[in-house]
Amino acid sequence: MTQPTTVSIPHQLGADEARRRIASGFARTVGSVPGGAMIKLSERWDGNRMLFEARALGQSVSGVVDVAETVVTLTVTLPPLLQSFADKLRGRVRDAGQLLLK
Repeated sequence: MTQPTTVSIPHQLGADEARRRIASGFARTVGSVPGGAMIKLSERWDGNRMLFEARALGQSVSGVVDVAETVVTLTVTLPPLLQSFADKLRGRVRDAGQLLLK
């Protein structure tokens, strides 16, 4: 089993506004990655926690987004085939998250 990859993104929006922005822009952000049009995304909110799964080309990525007053934390588990891209993914997720929370 692979180790989860975690990204923390600080913000000053408060939990409610950060959650609103993530809820309205998460799918759009996922769709903007290379090959994003082929990604099947499912997401479910439980309070300020979003659980998601993305599937494409026989690979599945699952994760959790926890929204707090001053930080959003994304934890994602990559399949072994994609684990070598974890560092690149971490940077891209941080950049995309900062844009969503601007």
